Amino acid sequence: MSEVRLEGVVAGYGFGDVLRGIDLVAEQGKITCLIGPNGAGKSTVLRAVSGLLRPSRGSILLAGHEISGLSPRRLLDLGVVHVPQERSLFPLMTVWENLLMGGFVQRDRRHVQRRAEELAERFPLIAERRGERAGSLSGGEQKTVEIARALMLEPKVMLIDEPSIGLAPKARSDVFATLASLSDGGWTILLVEQNARSGLAVAHQGAVLDGGVVKLAGPAAELLANDEVGRLYLGVDHLAAAKV
Repeated sequence: MSEVRLEGVVAGYGFGDVLRGIDLVAEQGKITCLIGPNGAGKSTVLRAVSGLLRPSRGSILLAGHEISGLSPRRLLDLGVVHVPQERSLFPLMTVWENLLMGGFVQRDRRHVQRRAEELAERFPLIAERRGERAGSLSGGEQKTVEIARALMLEPKVMLIDEPSIGLAPKARSDVFATLASLSDGGWTILLVEQNARSGLAVAHQGAVLDGGVVKLAGPAAELLANDEVGRLYLGVDHLAAAKV
């Protein structure tokens, strides 16, 4: 089991609390998309789950076991990986070398090579561009390699922060196609996405964060069709746009 559950989580930075009592469940084998305005606490949720931020109150459970307060390395050992918002590839290294870096903590190098070959089959971009420098890839291609690299350790939980930010429309489309392809992998995926409509479209479940709390949660399709969610977070004409 790899369900992630947050219960009454309070967390923040030096200037105060950003999360003010988050209750949230990310179910095993499903993509859960967090949407909401800037400053709502979406990325802070991911940092708390990945161990980059220690909650001051509340519990974070992985498969029913308390994990809040554990170090990022310990959480990595437990199968929790974090794909950050910022570009994180090594631009002067090849695509293949960047992929192998995802297995850096593994001692069995033959297993790392086998895992990389498996991922090259799953993501044709890697097989096609493996010898090229990562810095030569487009933004969307780089994000795809980052996601593949996160899969090198065969994680249970993937935390993906704003994967489409700063990308051109075609690149965004490619990234969302990559995310959609993950839905059959059995991973628990917690996704933060500024493009709320596209994020919910690839997700099974969704949650609306505002003011550091979950205002609304449910099936992603229902949130997409919700008039209030549409008016506040998807744009006034979201239903009309969805029919185009």
